[in-house]
Amino acid sequence: MALAHVTFASDAVPTFTIDITKHTFDAEVMVVPANTKIKLIVHNHDETAEEIESRTLKIKKIIMGNSAAFVFIGPLPEGDYSIIGAFNRRTATGVIRAQSKAKISY
Repeated sequence: MALAHVTFASDAVPTFTIDITKHTFDAEVMVVPANTKIKLIVHNHDETAEEIESRTLKIKKIIMGNSAAFVFIGPLPEGDYSIIGAFNRRTATGVIRAQSKAKISY
């Protein structure tokens, strides 16, 4: 299982990064801390735009080709939350897994 990139700064919102290449996410499962607000940065390395969407997370964001955008998510209770690339539903799929900090290894 590939893990997403994470950055922490003192008293800052944890930042996670996911890349889109060839209409797929670089990590099928992204583990994030439960009950914590996070910043998700999405880098779209494709020429075409992609729309990041999750009904359970209540996010919908278009990322133009060869660019990046971000959204804030949470705080989330422990659990799995599906996320898709709406323009490439068959290949751009993933899960954001919120779990307690004690279970996460970076």
